[in-house]
Amino acid sequence: MTLVPLSYSAMVALAAAIAALALWARVRRSLKIAVLSLTAVWLVVAYVSLSELLSRPKPVDLEFVRASVAEAEVLAGRIVEDEAIYLWLDLDELREPRAYRLPFDRDTAEELRKALEAGARDGVGVRMRLPFEPSLDDGEPRFYAPPQPKLPMKPDDDGGGRAPFRFKSPGQPA
Repeated sequence: MTLVPLSYSAMVALAAAIAALALWARVRRSLKIAVLSLTAVWLVVAYVSLSELLSRPKPVDLEFVRASVAEAEVLAGRIVEDEAIYLWLDLDELREPRAYRLPFDRDTAEELRKALEAGARDGVGVRMRLPFEPSLDDGEPRFYAPPQPKLPMKPDDDGGGRAPFRFKSPGQPA
């Protein structure tokens, strides 16, 4: 179960508790009907707002659960001048990627642009160090294209007759 249905279930339970208190309270009937009506409207608004939030990038300042993540893979990035830096991040401990929004900073935007170009050129993608830290003052780049992976070693001749081909000229002894 994802967090959205779980949090909406908690809202329904709280709304039901408030409505139950209103029903058993010794108040006028019109006040009870008003409380029940407001509770019903509140449940609809809560559902619509939670479903609307699913399509929005989350500000990195609001990431409390995964604040200690050391690295993430940047699947995509979009820079909107003087507004924000939008990122689609793949975190190692999650199955699906998440959308985040960084506050716009010219140096960060330039660093992301260079890393995306280098990653596309080398075919390795882009990584992000400490994605939920407010600022990095250690001088290391926040976005970087990792080095190309090492190619696998070629198998040696293990006596199975699959030795590497060696050219021999016609005049060369065997």
